[in-house]
Amino acid sequence: MTDEDMKEEYDFSKGERGKFYRPNARLHIPVYLEEAVIGRLSEIAQRKGVQVDDLINDVLKRDLANAETLR
Repeated sequence: MTDEDMKEEYDFSKGERGKFYRPNARLHIPVYLEEAVIGRLSEIAQRKGVQVDDLINDVLKRDLANAETLR
């Protein structure tokens, strides 16, 4: 998209505020891991017979619990 594709002004007079707002919507935030980290986690998950995302959640939960303990 270039500046030529943009209009000088847009008409939002018929817009509807909150049309797509969902108060209880859950967002799935993408997390990008280093290649070496995801490789190692994949190996561990495969060895344990679990999904990588489940393993990562368990590791993060444990780390958060440890952080709370140190507080």
